[in-house]
Amino acid sequence: MKIGFIGLGIMGKPMVRNLLKAGHEVIVYDVINANIKALITDGAIEAGSSREVAEQCNLIITMLPNSPHVKTVVLGENGVLEGAKEGTILIDMSSIAPYASQEVYKACKTKGVRMIDAPVSGGEPKAIDGTLSIMVGGEEDVFNEVYDILMIMGGSAVLCGDIGAGNTTKLANQVIVALNIAAVSEAFMLSTKAGVNPLKVFNAIKGGLAGSTVMNAKVPMITEGNFNPGFKIDLHIKDLNNAIETGHNVGSPLPLTALAMEILQTLHADGCGQDDHCGIAKYYEKLTGTEIRK
Repeated sequence: MKIGFIGLGIMGKPMVRNLLKAGHEVIVYDVINANIKALITDGAIEAGSSREVAEQCNLIITMLPNSPHVKTVVLGENGVLEGAKEGTILIDMSSIAPYASQEVYKACKTKGVRMIDAPVSGGEPKAIDGTLSIMVGGEEDVFNEVYDILMIMGGSAVLCGDIGAGNTTKLANQVIVALNIAAVSEAFMLSTKAGVNPLKVFNAIKGGLAGSTVMNAKVPMITEGNFNPGFKIDLHIKDLNNAIETGHNVGSPLPLTALAMEILQTLHADGCGQDDHCGIAKYYEKLTGTEIRK
């Protein structure tokens, strides 16, 4: 199958590579030319714009940073809808505000383009492995039609509801992840300050009720001082902003999320916005003057 893919960042590149490995022809576009060139050597085919991608493909995947980027790429000049044929399927795998997914969906529908929102969780390691968790919103027949494509990139793909439900589910995921990293950072600072080796604490508790995927993924990074981004603090700020806005819209209080947002915003102001979100640990390290290291 010929698949269009727009957005070739930390997540997009490995997702494209998995589609190529599965034998699909992938037409790619990104505003950063170096991202395109990195995939040409793997067999991807370059397009000159989002419109060119849409003109060549009946299935298009977008993986972009935020709601305005998706609107520009899909609805804007030289965008997807200027080139897409009736019946084209758009899979937006970006993590954006649910209302933005609904707006783009309505515009697509007027052009005869079918759309689902399908944000992912798992970060760069699972994007590389093709084991992402994919949360989908949209019509069941469209989901069923693209399920096999989703499973090339993911270990699971679940239809959560109508359009926007995928991104609502992703917001819930991001709230849990942020609070989990904050809790892990706080707890491991406690043990470090009390003189207990953090790796011994990790090995002692990871199999119990406190154990989590977040702990397993992030504690080794924190104890090694490795904050190279799999998922950046600035992107997590974006997600929590969307969660708080959605919470206000639907009347759901998010007091702990607001606290996590303050920590992330403080780290951004301190120049850590491009660090991995396990850099939340740095907030506690700066407060105490102590590093959580093995």
